[in-house]
Amino acid sequence: MEIVKKAQAGTMQSSDLMVFVEPCAELLVEIESTVAKQFEHLIRAKVLETLDSMNVKNGRLRISDRGALDYAIEARVKTAVQRADGAVL
Repeated sequence: MEIVKKAQAGTMQSSDLMVFVEPCAELLVEIESTVAKQFEHLIRAKVLETLDSMNVKNGRLRISDRGALDYAIEARVKTAVQRADGAVL
């Protein structure tokens, strides 16, 4: 998949996250989280794993996390990337 336009997925509610994606020449992942000190490395790992599974090689992702679990992180990243690719959801 390729990120060709801006898109987003998620909410700012507790135990959820917002994912913002936009085109970029390289792969950038920025994470802001209420639990960053403890879990930023795990959030980043799940985001990168999800992008790798979707064969995404470039784009800018901004993650605003409010304590989301792995399944929510994966779902939000997939949805945002699919929307940025132009897929109908």
